[in-house]
Amino acid sequence: MGSAANRRTGDYIARVLKDNGWEVEFQDFSELGLPVRNVIGKKGQGPVTILGAHYDTRPVADRDPLDRTQPIMGANDGGSGTAVLLELSRVLGSTATDSAQIWLAFFDAEDRGELNNWAWCVGSQYMADHLFETAEGQPPKERPRLVIIADMVGGSEQHFYYDWYSSLSLQERLWQIAAEKGYQEHFTPEHRYSVYDDHVPFANLGIPAAVIVDLDYAYWHTRDDTLDKISADSLQRVGDILETYIEGRRDNENR
Repeated sequence: MGSAANRRTGDYIARVLKDNGWEVEFQDFSELGLPVRNVIGKKGQGPVTILGAHYDTRPVADRDPLDRTQPIMGANDGGSGTAVLLELSRVLGSTATDSAQIWLAFFDAEDRGELNNWAWCVGSQYMADHLFETAEGQPPKERPRLVIIADMVGGSEQHFYYDWYSSLSLQERLWQIAAEKGYQEHFTPEHRYSVYDDHVPFANLGIPAAVIVDLDYAYWHTRDDTLDKISADSLQRVGDILETYIEGRRDNENR
């Protein structure tokens, strides 16, 4: 974050969203002297559903076995969730947005936590803190219905478990969709981790929120988090589940 490459990445995300017919908004602010920018694509009318991912990458590979001074490439930790959301911006149909507003939220400043007094999830915390701000004379904003975060979803040895911070009912439905699609090998419906990720600031507001994240990814926060570790099939599975959930939300609300 704060680099020229980060800025170009945000510009690229915004350009793809616009090309796919989404209204784009930016949240620009500063944290500890560095610029931060969330990029948000919006489409549809009605209750808000937020799908999120972070696009920044960690500035030091502090889990690397050989050199912890270099930044990570972030093919999975940042890149994979971003890729899934960008593809969803292309493929989501009108059934997703005919009676709901979908936000595709690309968060900056997620992955600098515990470095030089930085917190985790700075971008998503900023969004959560400002969700209900309105201009003078405007009606209050409606509370988002739910939030789903995709993070480290592209590893070739993909495996997901429940997270203790996440809404259990939301996780159960997502994992059920995975089983219905034959992905149960990659989605185990049992708790294993408590993951402080971009869903937590929203969960702390009482909004149903869940994260899909593979914490068993062997190259997490190392210099080897590179594109050769990423599987197109893994990305497809997660995108398929999210698309099915969002486009079938009426059925999901009745479950």
